[in-house]
Amino acid sequence: MSLEEQIRGMVDKFNRKSEDDEKLRKELAHLSKTFTIDLGTESYGMRLHDSRIDDFRAEAIPDSDITVISTPESLQAIMDGELRPVKAYITKKIKIKGNLQDLMFLKKFL
Repeated sequence: MSLEEQIRGMVDKFNRKSEDDEKLRKELAHLSKTFTIDLGTESYGMRLHDSRIDDFRAEAIPDSDITVISTPESLQAIMDGELRPVKAYITKKIKIKGNLQDLMFLKKFL
């Protein structure tokens, strides 16, 4: 399965969880953010609005609220559980531009 397919699967999982959990929808209702995952050789963009992630695209969103910068290999290792996100951040295998608090808020729901 390609990295794009895996990210789309995570987006679908997030949206299903939001649809099924009224408390989660209320917690997310105030957020409207754009995200870019920049892997150097490939980029993905998406938007959180109305408690859903939508507008997923295989390209960066210019001036995203949050940009996650990494490599395909590091992101895959994180997704596979071989690399912990905090360790990736500390060792600079993943960099975050934007409001880290927004990203951490979303992380607990994935």
